[in-house]
Amino acid sequence: MFSLTGKHAVVTGGGSGIGRAIALLFARQGAILHLLELSAEAGQAVAAEIAQAGGLAHVHAADVSQQAAVVAAFQAIGRVDILVNNAGIAHVGTVETTSEADFERVYQVNVKGAYNCLFAAVPLMKAQGGGAIINMASIAAHVGLTDRFAYSMSKGAIFAMTLSVARDYLAAGIRCNSISPARVHTPFVDGFIAKNYAGREDEIFAKLSASQPIGRMGQPDEVAALALFLCSDQAGFITGCDYPLDGGFIKLNT
Repeated sequence: MFSLTGKHAVVTGGGSGIGRAIALLFARQGAILHLLELSAEAGQAVAAEIAQAGGLAHVHAADVSQQAAVVAAFQAIGRVDILVNNAGIAHVGTVETTSEADFERVYQVNVKGAYNCLFAAVPLMKAQGGGAIINMASIAAHVGLTDRFAYSMSKGAIFAMTLSVARDYLAAGIRCNSISPARVHTPFVDGFIAKNYAGREDEIFAKLSASQPIGRMGQPDEVAALALFLCSDQAGFITGCDYPLDGGFIKLNT
């Protein structure tokens, strides 16, 4: 089950964290990986891991916020059976402390970046008779999080775009779903804590871990496993759905 043999999968932000875990797992399941990555070096490192394990991966260096570059990359790829819109950035701040530049930066990467990839991938999927799309949303799309104004805005947009694409392309055989993780322990999280809470890293890590009722952060491999299922033929009856992968955060916090 959950074989992706021969399928071409594009993973944005595939050079680290959740994107890396998804790329490695999809490759193990037989997919041909295309890593759309701002850092070509990070992408090449993951491609090398995939090659070492006997898989096949290509790196396409591109800034997802730049539509021309994204379209060119997808045209070079040619066939896209799976798209995982994973690339994203975070921001801490309320509406008062979020500058216009901060807001624009989050919008450009998280919202426009996902749109650009959808814009480029959907015509290819239509032409070949279908495909599967995963958009990485967040618990921030569903509940109010303190000091996450711009980030929450962007993930709310991802959730809404998922529903729109799923509805518009039913007849084209394109399925579109989203995953809404809570805190997932990645190098990104460690860097985020170090940048925003210098000197309080252990305290903040423990606090963020405890905010999930299950008592810990998620692991990238757990997100990858859900993404694999949703992109497999076994999930062929699933579209327009969001999957909280949150250790009980949304439903069980009191």
